[in-house]
Amino acid sequence: MRLNDHHHLAYCTNIHPAETWDETLTALKTHVLAVRDRISSEEPYAIGLRLSQRAASELIGEDGGPLLAFRGWLADENCYVFTINGFPYGAFHDTRVKEKVYQPDWTSPERLAYTNHLFIIINELCPRHAGGSVSTLPGSFKEFGANEKLIFQNLYACALLIEELALENEKDLHLGLEPEPLGHFENTEETIAFFERFLNSVPNPDLTRRRIGINYDTCHFALEFDDCHQSLKALTEAGLRISKIHLSNALSFDPRNPEALSAIRAFDEPTYLHQVILNTQPLTRYKDLPDFQDVPPSATEGRVHFHIPLYSEPLDPIGSTLDHAEAALAYLKEHPHTCSHLEIETYTWSVLPKHLQKPLTDQISAEYQWVLSQQ
Repeated sequence: MRLNDHHHLAYCTNIHPAETWDETLTALKTHVLAVRDRISSEEPYAIGLRLSQRAASELIGEDGGPLLAFRGWLADENCYVFTINGFPYGAFHDTRVKEKVYQPDWTSPERLAYTNHLFIIINELCPRHAGGSVSTLPGSFKEFGANEKLIFQNLYACALLIEELALENEKDLHLGLEPEPLGHFENTEETIAFFERFLNSVPNPDLTRRRIGINYDTCHFALEFDDCHQSLKALTEAGLRISKIHLSNALSFDPRNPEALSAIRAFDEPTYLHQVILNTQPLTRYKDLPDFQDVPPSATEGRVHFHIPLYSEPLDPIGSTLDHAEAALAYLKEHPHTCSHLEIETYTWSVLPKHLQKPLTDQISAEYQWVLSQQ
């Protein structure tokens, strides 16, 4: 939906389990239209699409027939697609995902081919007035020790395709790399340093800046204890594009409080990676909640990578990082041209503790209402 003259808002359909195109379309017909009817029954309704590698291949098809049919369905339902989540390559629900979500990474031809498919799709779907974005992982995962030269080569090859499609179709298309705790780069400082190395390695840095930027996830940057306004200011002053902003919320807790330490264990579940970061100097990082054991005496706050709904505060003694999402929306009021693509991304509905769950349509609708209340 058009949030205002500058911004488009959607929720990411990665909340719905779907790995084939048929499963994805069923989720759109079942869940997305139900939310649309609550939120925006008259105005064109935006969809933040999540496509697995399999679904993307099936949607393109051998003759483009399924993609053409989907365009027709969008028109019939008064919907449009302006962004695709291309971070998870394969299965994302009901299985152990953890660090597998980073595989294949940007050192691999499979990741490049998948992302190229997503740009062929978004180019066909997005309206000119909105442009099209795809979000992806931050190159790799630190633990993998990835070859950065290969990351640069594959990202630049993708940038060339994006440029070609954008010029041919007069659409603003762009890829957003999404910093995440323990990713190849994860905070403001590391992001700027990564892009400096990347841009120095490519034949056409101006083209690259135009087509590849940052997917700024408010959960992830809050986990790093980065100040939102300072971070967005630093990234843009470095000449980097903010491709998309994920509006999302993480857990916070007082590691000195035994009750909080006990309560945080309720969020330990086997599907997703839940990195823990403590506000020591330097920050203390743990790969996952089970790895979080000893608390340094200087730590006064901990944060956990577990997406919780934007409208919901967890029960005491647990808190949240909602103020980072609030700060991002406030920053956009002051600097509306920073980024035009906004996406609600709470994909953890199926693994949320019961006291944080609502029926799915109610949850997503409530998140929209929270964003609208910030305008």
